[in-house]
Amino acid sequence: MRDRIGALRESRRANLIVAVVVFGIAIFIPYFFDPLASFMNNAILALAYVVMALGLNIVVGFAGLLDLGYVAFYAFGSYAVGWWASDFFSSVNHEKGIHILVNGFPATLPGIHINFLIIIFMAIALCAIVGMLIGLPTLRLRGDYIAIVTLAFGEIIRVFAFFGDDITFGSENYKLTNGRQAISPVDQIDLPGIKTFDSAFSLRPYYWFALALVAFVLFVNFRLRDSRLGRAWIAIREDEVAAASMGVPLVKTKLLAYATGGALGGVSGAFLGSYFNSVNANQFQFGFSIFILAMIILGGLGSIWGVVIGAVTLSYINTYFIPDVFNSVPSKIGLDFDLTQLSFGIFGFLIVLIMVLRPQGLLPERRRKLELVEGIGAGDEQLHEVRA
Repeated sequence: MRDRIGALRESRRANLIVAVVVFGIAIFIPYFFDPLASFMNNAILALAYVVMALGLNIVVGFAGLLDLGYVAFYAFGSYAVGWWASDFFSSVNHEKGIHILVNGFPATLPGIHINFLIIIFMAIALCAIVGMLIGLPTLRLRGDYIAIVTLAFGEIIRVFAFFGDDITFGSENYKLTNGRQAISPVDQIDLPGIKTFDSAFSLRPYYWFALALVAFVLFVNFRLRDSRLGRAWIAIREDEVAAASMGVPLVKTKLLAYATGGALGGVSGAFLGSYFNSVNANQFQFGFSIFILAMIILGGLGSIWGVVIGAVTLSYINTYFIPDVFNSVPSKIGLDFDLTQLSFGIFGFLIVLIMVLRPQGLLPERRRKLELVEGIGAGDEQLHEVRA
């Protein structure tokens, strides 16, 4: 019975049916809430984090490469919007600005203003290149050493974001970033044939756009998982030496994992930059990488739907349950602090709890579940897994 359920979860038809049902329901959810309701904000952030977590899942879950510097792709995606969809470079083109396929008020402003869809592709290219650059020093490393190197790169990017206002280039002495002073305002999303988004009046367009991004990233994840490249990633995760002996090109395969995961992180970063209407160096802390990694561990390493569940769960714990539902609990029992001050401690406790009670995650990948559940891996079960 369990084999049938597992096979059903892995089948393309089952995934398509689940996706159609889930997205069919999700499309109509905004009509049950006020356009500016806090629920809409929480839902948009949850969807953006789903995209981010699915990107990191390619690196950590599929390829087995522990990445603790994933916040770097969030930063580059956000700065892609800050650089190319604002008046940050106000002196460009003799203060007349550069405008590419933008309408309305942004088309009259100085600086660089490029249509958001173009910026998405620019962020993908930028973050894919950065992903490969981060991946290069880790090609000969394994385990904890990969984590240390990626952590170092994440911290380097954070430092550049904080002190980028001291780095200038060009004859006009353009700054690299604006440091702790945010690049703001950032252009709202402007899609062809659709009225420019305006978060001051309605959050619904942002919700539907984020939902479309999730649908696209899910499609990419499923196609990659079932492709030759996806199988190569899984082979490296299971046994790198055996994968190399079977002809898997380790360098190319690992770099593609970093590039793909980084590109998807850049997509989410660009969206969040536009949604927040600003890009601030304070957003790119090390804790954010751990936050996204926790979503994958909670849902199940390598499990696409599990990562979706883990991302939505932790996002709502962070944006709704901790600040709005349980924040006053300490004061009710005589303690003088807010629960929001212990957010990462709560996430850590949840991860420890899940690792003790259900180490394979809430909705584990079938292969991962067979590895971690005691008593499975011998006899017919092992033979069936080898054949799969």
